Amino acid sequence: MTIGLQDGGMQKICVIGGSRYFGKLLIERLQDAGHQVTVINRGSTPPPTGVEHLVVDRNDEAALTAALNARTFDVVVDQVCYTPVQASIAARTFAGHTRRYVMTSTIEVYDPATAALPTVPTGTPVPEESVDPATWQVAMDLPWDDGSYLEAHYAEGKRQAEAVFAHAGHFAFVTVRSAHVLGGGAQEFTGRLAHYAGRITRGEEVTVHAKALPTVFIHYEEVADLLLWATTADFTGPVNACSDGLLDVHGLAEMVATQAGREAVYRTVPARGEASPFSFDRHYAMSNTRAKALGFSFSRTADWLPGAVAEALAISAAPTT
Repeated sequence: MTIGLQDGGMQKICVIGGSRYFGKLLIERLQDAGHQVTVINRGSTPPPTGVEHLVVDRNDEAALTAALNARTFDVVVDQVCYTPVQASIAARTFAGHTRRYVMTSTIEVYDPATAALPTVPTGTPVPEESVDPATWQVAMDLPWDDGSYLEAHYAEGKRQAEAVFAHAGHFAFVTVRSAHVLGGGAQEFTGRLAHYAGRITRGEEVTVHAKALPTVFIHYEEVADLLLWATTADFTGPVNACSDGLLDVHGLAEMVATQAGREAVYRTVPARGEASPFSFDRHYAMSNTRAKALGFSFSRTADWLPGAVAEALAISAAPTT
């Protein structure tokens, strides 16, 4: 089966997941760019008008194979691959059905608390080669279908999923390792920025590490734009996605406090202790040098974060019903 680019620049693109947040926005961006879009999900959220919708559980290999039938795509964008088992099913099922596969991954693959990784000096942004999916070991027999196990091993699940695709060889493979995504107000379903907005507005403590280290962020619209770019480009391998500018938990909390007209109250926890979101006692802030060299231009976190904070504070101040 021969798979190639469509005439006139239009491409046939399949998005797995994409029912919320920047995945939903990516689908809109793809449509606006004139691409023919197919969405695969379990049917809980319908895609926009004009998008083909295949209702199927990606974990059911037989059903996924039947749903694809004779369809072919120029690119598949996988928004919801969390385990090597899911990656193996997708690698087999989409073999011969696409020429390019883009997986959404995470900054957490670099977290030294979850794996033995090469040491990068503190303060040095972590490059993609620090985690090479081609060399990562895969363990298919771990309890990846157990929700609590998967939640506790999220980073390792992503690393091993990347490794499966890197070894498959059925299509060109790209993994987009996203920084912490913020913005979008109520659409930011993780509630991490809302955590700060609520606690600081109420005068409650924010728990932080004694030596909290900086991390990197990206606006939800920017990660959608980067995924659109990665989908239609021709590079392969891992690429980090983060806005310019490092920020630690104190900088984030002080921005929230300033806009709320309050003072942030801190409580320090010991190393490896549980703290508020984005308080890290280990270093793994990413470098976005490769994406820039390939042609993507990033915004500055300092330029968009105040707006994201204002959205979170507005929601926090809204009356509950």
